[in-house]
Amino acid sequence: MNHTRTDVLVGAFVLVGLICLGYLAIRLGKIELLGTQGYVVFADFVSVAGLKLGDPIEIAGVRIGKVEGLTLADDRARLTLRVSDGVKLQEDVIASVRARGLIGDKFIAVTPGASDKIIAPGGKIRETDSPPDITDLIGKIVGGDITGKSEKKDEKTK
Repeated sequence: MNHTRTDVLVGAFVLVGLICLGYLAIRLGKIELLGTQGYVVFADFVSVAGLKLGDPIEIAGVRIGKVEGLTLADDRARLTLRVSDGVKLQEDVIASVRARGLIGDKFIAVTPGASDKIIAPGGKIRETDSPPDITDLIGKIVGGDITGKSEKKDEKTK
């Protein structure tokens, strides 16, 4: 009888552990159990370097959706963005690829517009801003051309 009680306690402990493990896998894996919610809009970028599926979309630091697809359209990166149902994007919003800190995770920052027209589901964000290329920026800093001063110096010496 003492073995039976121990077996039940061990079984309950294992069951609780498995439930907790499943919960963490769903939360950390960003898996949606109840299907997808929200609507889809598209945006074309020159570059989305470092952005990956599942990265957040934010307005004023508040998460409003996630990156659902990443494909190539002509010579540009086309993002499929799933936006929450309660959020309405104006036609003149600007979508930018941003990073948290110097080497942080990437996300899409949306700057609201002032238009009265709303982007319909399946519509497209027209204004996009790609992240600057770090190697180009470093090259400009090392070459002294970050503000165009080196060109002015060359003109003065002529």
